[in-house]
Amino acid sequence: MNSSDTTATAELGLRLVVPDRTAVPLVARLDYTANDPYAIKVAFHVGEDEPVEWIFARELLTVGIVRPVGEGDVRVWPSKGDGERTINISLSSPFGQAQFDAAISPLAEFLHRTYEIVPAGQEADYVDLDAEIEQHLYQ
Repeated sequence: MNSSDTTATAELGLRLVVPDRTAVPLVARLDYTANDPYAIKVAFHVGEDEPVEWIFARELLTVGIVRPVGEGDVRVWPSKGDGERTINISLSSPFGQAQFDAAISPLAEFLHRTYEIVPAGQEADYVDLDAEIEQHLYQ
């Protein structure tokens, strides 16, 4: 995992859960920055093409480690299989659906680092609301 005072990056090994087949291993890159303190960008590397990117609420992934959370397009829940605690992530879009699972430990380590950068409940202190409004008004 790479990190600085305002950013954290990690690679997470995932398994794409494919019905009636062996799970397909892949890697996702996780990026967090204090400039966008509520979000974690996840780039799924699914082949030689550009990665597929999703943006998750940091809180969604954090809560998903301990209990089911989310509805609609993104759902996250913990499970235990083969003696290993895992997190499941289900994604749905107009282009299709996918379900992944990953070991909880590396994700929890990454999330811990994000909370060292921006503590829970202090996210609003890192957002320049006036600049955000101005950016959207004058695009």
